[in-house]
Amino acid sequence: MPAVQEKRKLPFGKIEPYSAKYFWSCALGGVIGDISGLMIDTGPTHTAITPLDLVKCRRQVDPNIYTSNVSAWRQIYAKEGLRGVFFGWSPTFVGYSFQGAGKYGFYEVFKYLYGERLFPNCNRTLVFLGASASAEFLADVALCPYEAVKVRMQTTLPPYAHTLCDGWRKVVAQEGISGLYKGLYPLWARQIPYTMTKFATFEETVNLIYKTLGKPKESYSGAVQTGISFLGGYLAGILCAIVSHPADVMVSKLNADRKAGESAMTAVSRIYGNIGFTGLWNGLAVRIVMLGTLTGFQWLIYDSFKVFLGLPTTGGH
Repeated sequence: MPAVQEKRKLPFGKIEPYSAKYFWSCALGGVIGDISGLMIDTGPTHTAITPLDLVKCRRQVDPNIYTSNVSAWRQIYAKEGLRGVFFGWSPTFVGYSFQGAGKYGFYEVFKYLYGERLFPNCNRTLVFLGASASAEFLADVALCPYEAVKVRMQTTLPPYAHTLCDGWRKVVAQEGISGLYKGLYPLWARQIPYTMTKFATFEETVNLIYKTLGKPKESYSGAVQTGISFLGGYLAGILCAIVSHPADVMVSKLNADRKAGESAMTAVSRIYGNIGFTGLWNGLAVRIVMLGTLTGFQWLIYDSFKVFLGLPTTGGH
């Protein structure tokens, strides 16, 4: 496959592996993947699944608000039209674009740093876990303010705000900048295990698929490789949904129901006392479908973009 790539004209010229241009390209691919995969649930991907996210968040905060997802969409569409079904798309789009760039770009940086420079003899799974945890830690700092605005918009009726700018101004005016970050610790608790599971499971699943097929990764076309990326991503997304769901519910609850002046731990304790262990699993079935689809398309789009640039797809090395 490398020989084929050398014969065609690459869109941005030859990109040297592990160069600054390589890492920036991966970050851009992360934006496109995260956004295109809600056009399907991160940037474009996250944006596309806003209707699922909207209902999921509202049912997490109030499990009795709708009898089913279909009933929820019917009610919302009847009252507010298509715009209501996609309510909250703007903070989703911007926030997950930033997160996608940080998550994928920094993952490539830390995977190279940990696996090639600092710990070249370390178990590869540990490298995947450490690199993804480090990347998500930084990416969530960029995502958190937009997630705070999104959850407030989607879980309050009537809506807390109707636009990203309106919501941002209200949060800062009422709570200061710290109000945009009051969900950061729960966000880390949700996203870091999720991303560690997502990346490590994806890498190991893709490696297993190529071993099962019995031929070197490079012997397959770009279309086959990106198809394997989709399959590996879908399976990883299912496991991610299960691992991270309790924290996801708590993030929604905290952003919607945390009292002024209440510490994070006090709020978590109070909310858990109200909903109990079973309440932490509200909306899981929807999230499994959402994240399986989302993660599969994210890896498909991300690796398709890498192939477009003449870079190797992720995993299977």
